[in-house]
Amino acid sequence: MKNTQFTAGVAVRDITPRKPLFLAGFPNVERISTGTHDPLFASALYLSDGKTPLLLISVDILFISRQSAGFCREAISGATGIPVGHILVSATHTHSGPITGDELAWADDSTVPPPDAEYMKQFHEGIIEAGIAAHTATRPARLAVTSAIADGVGRNRIAPEGPFDPEVGLLAIRSESDNHLYALDVVYGMHPTVMHEDSKLVSSDFPHFARRQLVEMFPGVAVVYHNGPCGNLSPRYDVKAQTFAEAERLGRRLGESVVKSLRALKDSDFRSDISLAVSGRKVELVPNVFLSVDEAEIRLREARSRYEQLKRDNAHHGPVRTAECVVFGSENALALASAQASGEVARRQKEYGLAEAQVLRVGDLFLVGLPGEQFVEYALEIKNRAPHRTFVISLANGELQGYIVTPEAAATGGYEAAWALFRPESGARMVNAVLKMMKEEGSSQKPA
Repeated sequence: MKNTQFTAGVAVRDITPRKPLFLAGFPNVERISTGTHDPLFASALYLSDGKTPLLLISVDILFISRQSAGFCREAISGATGIPVGHILVSATHTHSGPITGDELAWADDSTVPPPDAEYMKQFHEGIIEAGIAAHTATRPARLAVTSAIADGVGRNRIAPEGPFDPEVGLLAIRSESDNHLYALDVVYGMHPTVMHEDSKLVSSDFPHFARRQLVEMFPGVAVVYHNGPCGNLSPRYDVKAQTFAEAERLGRRLGESVVKSLRALKDSDFRSDISLAVSGRKVELVPNVFLSVDEAEIRLREARSRYEQLKRDNAHHGPVRTAECVVFGSENALALASAQASGEVARRQKEYGLAEAQVLRVGDLFLVGLPGEQFVEYALEIKNRAPHRTFVISLANGELQGYIVTPEAAATGGYEAAWALFRPESGARMVNAVLKMMKEEGSSQKPA
């Protein structure tokens, strides 16, 4: 029998700071906002098949901490009855929004303040209100799953010809009553870092312009934008400058690829016989061991020397920025070396050592939620080995105090590897846990 009870609701709440605040994302810079270029949002999509509810929330922020995600999920669950494990909250990872968490690697950075209490209240309220409002706004709907290929928005920032995932995952939702496209869930893995530390305007970076493109082409649609695993991906080798004009160029390029795919959908692609399911598992991560303080100081001097040499040689922007980020990472590594000596690293590793992995089934699609900043290779492995079409969302339900890098990246060092509280085996463990959940779900009930 076909399921005729599929419903969906969407809601958006403005979480733009109401006063000047420190903008998180770049170290050792006193970066207090001087205004707003574009608003920050908490956007929520609620789905139900009449038995199983799902709630997907994206937040325009660098990270959402495990504590904040837990607080908001509990509050939404209490107000709506949606089980906590059926709620996913992820960060779009803009580097032009307020700080909302405590990162150990920034402990020695005097420019980084603690989160602003007043903003944190606004931040949490926006997420909770968006989630509750999406649940309240539910209506009979039809859903189509498709994807687009985003070309020229970004690539592997460590090795320009290295692995990356150009697929943009799309869930398009029409109203049952009039076929109006009113909700769109987007999953695309790419660092939103067109704007750098010299920009002091609040912004969601290029995703803002991608969303604007979609709203212009499909009036009335609400877009929920999730970032996929992008720990080693960025626009670094595709931008011509760190300007809002460039953010618009790349964002609209992404938006145009999505528009093209949406316009290729046929009425028959939109279905109401959609069944939903949820699985979740705690994954034990493998603690990393950092350099000694003396070794970290040597590495920092070497990184600074290479960066300065590239600038003197007038090297291309991409390699220069990569070398600068190695300096950032070496500074973080020194902070972590000091924290390791004091015992604080071990305390954080214990606190974050069990990571939550989610698998949400929407018809014949798997949506995977992983915490932290994963390298793209882990998403590609999941997608290649999954039994059905899969989109992977990162920075979901909290961060992991840094990156989950690959063994190759750990061996060669660099910015990301220097800021990794857990070893690469942790990524493999999360991949295996996700694939096992998919297999168990498939054996219990074949996707519709």
